[in-house]
Amino acid sequence: MRREYERCQLVGQQLKALHQEQKRRVKEEETKAIEQVMTLMRLKGVGWQSSWILVMEFFAWRGFKNRRELAACAGLAPTPYDSGASQREQGISKAGSRRVRSLMVELSWLWLRYQPDSGLSQWFHSRFGNGKRMRRVGIVALARKLLIALWHYLEQGVIPEG
Repeated sequence: MRREYERCQLVGQQLKALHQEQKRRVKEEETKAIEQVMTLMRLKGVGWQSSWILVMEFFAWRGFKNRRELAACAGLAPTPYDSGASQREQGISKAGSRRVRSLMVELSWLWLRYQPDSGLSQWFHSRFGNGKRMRRVGIVALARKLLIALWHYLEQGVIPEG
């Protein structure tokens, strides 16, 4: 039991050191990736950890040509089902980064809380406001829209509405 406790303490210390290193890099370094982290942190509801993960694991290492490519890389692109005359959307592909996808869902909930007057929040409430299941489906749609809005913000400086 004591060894398990000591191991948990060590992991906690390592996480603390990692977070301190990330904060130090944000303050001291001047690379494009760090600049993007700082840019995302200006938005209400987006903290330094989420902006760090989005930039370092997603935006910094790859340039995207369009929003379809961006959503596909995150696993938030729709999956079509075509059979004869029947054409349906089956949901998201889940082919991309699971960590980025789950972070975007979490950021979407935070966006609804901290940016209730934004265009994205109003779209969500008008479309998925009623029903528990529909809200869970809609939050993934909002995650895709928010990811695209954040990408536009980083690439072209277009601030998300609201």
